[in-house]
Amino acid sequence: MAASPPTNASTRMRDQRRSLPDGPGVYLFRDIHGKVIYVGKAKSIRKRVAGHFSNRVTRGAVEMVDLAHQIDFLLVASEAEALLTENQFIKQYKPRFNIRLRDDKSYPFLAISLDEDYPRVYFTRERHRRDRQYFGPYSNAKKVRGTLDLLQKVFAFRSCSGTVPGRRSGSPCLDYYIKRCGAPCVDYQSKEEYRAAIDGVIAFLSGRYRQIERDLEARMKAAAAEQEFEQAALERNRLKAVRSLLERQRVANEAVGTLDAVAIAVDGIDANAQVFQIRDGVLSDRQSFYLSNESAFPLGEVAEEFLLQYYGDAMAVPPQVLVQRDVVECEVLGEVLSELRGSRVEVRVPERGDKRRILELAERNAALALDQERLKDERRRQQRVEALDGLQEALGLDALPLRIECFDISNLMGTNTTASMVVFEGGAPKKSDYRRFNVRTTTEGVPDDFAAMEEVLGRRLARWEAEQDLSPNDPKRNESFATLPSLIVIDGGPGQLSAGLRALEGFRERGVAVISLAKQLEEVYMPGRRAPLRLPHDTPALQLLQRVRDEAHRFAITHHRTRRDRQMTESVLDGLPGVGPKRKRALLKHFGSPEAMLGASRDELESVPGLPSKTARDLYAYLNRTSG
Repeated sequence: MAASPPTNASTRMRDQRRSLPDGPGVYLFRDIHGKVIYVGKAKSIRKRVAGHFSNRVTRGAVEMVDLAHQIDFLLVASEAEALLTENQFIKQYKPRFNIRLRDDKSYPFLAISLDEDYPRVYFTRERHRRDRQYFGPYSNAKKVRGTLDLLQKVFAFRSCSGTVPGRRSGSPCLDYYIKRCGAPCVDYQSKEEYRAAIDGVIAFLSGRYRQIERDLEARMKAAAAEQEFEQAALERNRLKAVRSLLERQRVANEAVGTLDAVAIAVDGIDANAQVFQIRDGVLSDRQSFYLSNESAFPLGEVAEEFLLQYYGDAMAVPPQVLVQRDVVECEVLGEVLSELRGSRVEVRVPERGDKRRILELAERNAALALDQERLKDERRRQQRVEALDGLQEALGLDALPLRIECFDISNLMGTNTTASMVVFEGGAPKKSDYRRFNVRTTTEGVPDDFAAMEEVLGRRLARWEAEQDLSPNDPKRNESFATLPSLIVIDGGPGQLSAGLRALEGFRERGVAVISLAKQLEEVYMPGRRAPLRLPHDTPALQLLQRVRDEAHRFAITHHRTRRDRQMTESVLDGLPGVGPKRKRALLKHFGSPEAMLGASRDELESVPGLPSKTARDLYAYLNRTSG
């Protein structure tokens, strides 16, 4: 990768751009701290990067170029390889200005534990394991659970969670009696019969609906021929359930086959992607993804990046993907998806017929979803503004409390005392600015929340003063501590407030308001006011304070539990010279207990597998010196 000479900013960037190659590849914009802020791909890296600097038509594009401090690049052999490499870099660096799924959670999958004798079918967000089969990702967890429920009704697989079916009582559970499981746990169902049911689940999730219908119909007729009328009725009901589902979701003729229709709607920095999964003419799933588009890229570029991210995580790629006319790299995308699928994938723009109608339906859904999300965002914004206005009026502040910091103390009988600082900006959490503190000055075993609060708030003020000596571009600058808050909220009553006021005099001189919020009656204590302020419980102002306080409490108690658990799990083996986690496990496995290891002779220590002789001798000398 290329590096940049240490000249002034404009000259350096100009020189870097001129030195870029005129060939296919991937380029990375890095900021002054070396963080990747954008990853792009191009037929010609030099021309594409030049376009960023000459066509700065949106605020996001201007900000991205202004933040760029260094340009790295990687030449590749083809456009398809450039697309794959770009996607890998986006996953690795998660750049701010690239298209990305807005949700911060992982998307759900349906998994089948094929590594077990009697596989389970279950909902998961886990990392993928090689010995299991996954279907997804899905955008709606509720819908996934509904699908799982239907599958169990039709295919009657086990719902118990262990690797081996059954429970300690040795009798079948309720699922057997309501015809939702064949009870392999008590040998009412053979391994082969159970595996046939799992094969049906796989066929259904793979979209082979006609095969499912034929199999169920054949089983119904076979049971009727054997005069097993109860079993025949059960298979008939399962067949009806599958046909009812398929008819409700049929959107095209069966001849349409298997495909995905992917449509994007873009509005400034927001975008929505709709994926309609069509299997045998049936809409097997409709997924909706909200995208962050900070650079306000056009629809075509958003679609290309989304397709790569989506199918990079998808367990299966269909043989055909329908896209909008704005997507110009259909042939290259087809090459990339073909490599992911292992066979040919056609990426095309439909012109007429059922396929065109399906894509138009996906387009309308994308536009509608974006409109609905915009309305939700506007309502949330208005609610936050209303809460900040009410808080300013109730507390008599000179300006809106745009940055609120809240502090809470957590301990158990005075042990492992910790504190939290959470930050809300514009009425919403800013989790990147959250901070944790280990309290230093309190006596272990003697709870003193007042002293702990005074220490933590004093450290907050000291960090702010120290940060003022650093320039805004200094890599050591911590924006969380460098930013002056508008309002500081202390979790507690008048005692905690008094302790905070002693520590925050420097902040108060600069106009920072300080209050405390007591839990029991939700009373607000303010400096110079003897009686607490009681805000009505249905006011947005109090509800905002409660959200801030509850978030600080959650964050503090999480840190406290982590410290306490770590302390409780500390072993006498911790801190021994030359003994890390691997050797500690080897010692425990060999001796059975820390006590046995502590009493071992030097020869016994030297016989531990994986422990070098020199380390064993040093360990023996250390233990005997310590015990003596």
